[in-house]
Amino acid sequence: MQSEKEQVALTSIAASAALAIAKAIVGVSTGSLAILSEAGHSFIDLGATVMTYAAVRVSGKPADEEHHYGHGKVESISALGETALLFLLSGVVVWEAVKRLIGSETHTVEATIWAFGVIAASIVIDFFRARALTRTAQATQSQALEADALHFSSDLWSSLAVLVGLLGVHYGLAWADSAAAIAVAGLVCVAGWRLGKRTIDTLTDVAPPGAAAQIEKIACAVPGVVDVEHVRARGVGETIFVDLTVAVSRTLPLDRVNAIKEAVTMAIQSHMPGAEPVVVTHPVALSNETVLDRVMVIARNRALAVHHVTVHELKDRLTVSLDLEVDGRMSLRKAHEMADGLEKAVSHELGEDVEVETHIEPLQALDAHGREAPPERVQAVSMALAEIAAEGRVIRDVHDVRVRETEGGEIVNFHCRVDPELSVQAVHENVDELERELKARSSSIKRVIGHAEPMR
Repeated sequence: MQSEKEQVALTSIAASAALAIAKAIVGVSTGSLAILSEAGHSFIDLGATVMTYAAVRVSGKPADEEHHYGHGKVESISALGETALLFLLSGVVVWEAVKRLIGSETHTVEATIWAFGVIAASIVIDFFRARALTRTAQATQSQALEADALHFSSDLWSSLAVLVGLLGVHYGLAWADSAAAIAVAGLVCVAGWRLGKRTIDTLTDVAPPGAAAQIEKIACAVPGVVDVEHVRARGVGETIFVDLTVAVSRTLPLDRVNAIKEAVTMAIQSHMPGAEPVVVTHPVALSNETVLDRVMVIARNRALAVHHVTVHELKDRLTVSLDLEVDGRMSLRKAHEMADGLEKAVSHELGEDVEVETHIEPLQALDAHGREAPPERVQAVSMALAEIAAEGRVIRDVHDVRVRETEGGEIVNFHCRVDPELSVQAVHENVDELERELKARSSSIKRVIGHAEPMR
């Protein structure tokens, strides 16, 4: 894409040089101010296209330590320089044309075949050149090439004005040449104004038209995005830099939040090629959050492990009880401070009249070591589990029994099957009862972990 931009710019340089020289020669030989103004316009276009070529080469460089957003605005600076030259040319042409119209000095203008020929050739060349530049500018989002395309589109109309002026001179209207020159200057000023406005908008970081609304619509369509709180966009060359803040539920885990950010980024880049979005997430409380959700968010934000959260609504107050897991080697003083801080945070969230009770229990040590129990011990535990399960008549097919010996005692894991129509609460109570009965039968067992599966 970069090589295409450079090739089009080089072609434009060659065309501008040829037209400028031809118009200058014919303008001097015929004395036509309109043609001379066109020659001056073409010489400025020649300088502008050289600036465009240099700008295109520089703007294609990647971002570096000094230019974190790349070099795209070099094209805007080039376009601004072209705009200034256009207005300067227009002023000189208008000044000379007015002098000829109101002055006493006679200026002879000859409408020769060469004059008509060079203007006709200019119209044809400018038509095809403007079309090629416009197509490439739209494909690459190049402001410098867009500026060149705008110039040569206006050149078509100014050349037609010169052609009309030459026809007027041919039929004896001496003032037609100066009038045509003023018309050329006016058209050049219009082109300069349009180009200058776009360039200044880019240099002052004016948001691309409709970009904010489009970005907001794209982001809101991504699952998990609650709202779009802030959007900023600015164009630099063919790149649109986007800063976006989206609201997400505060109950979501971090990996889910990161997945939402990536989905928003990919959606924007898919709908807006060349966009470079930076997405920031803002966690918010949703209206459908339960008390359990709110308690778990508080614990997670304090990096605390909690479970068995129980919530009851009494007549005059709300009660919350939970288990807080801490390092078993931690002192009770420090553990109690953590629990007290958690309770205060829950009270602040749910109301000062809420009743919060925390049960502190030790976490499994990270560096605990263990070994597989002998087969005969595994067999004995398996038989005990099967016997207890048979008494309850709910749990069936105890299997995959594992027994590990640790410094703190034995840890037993097992799988079992139950009626798939039973509620999770009923299954949990029956598995808990089996675990408690097994521990009661063997004091060496420290912990029992049962995994229930639906019967086939």
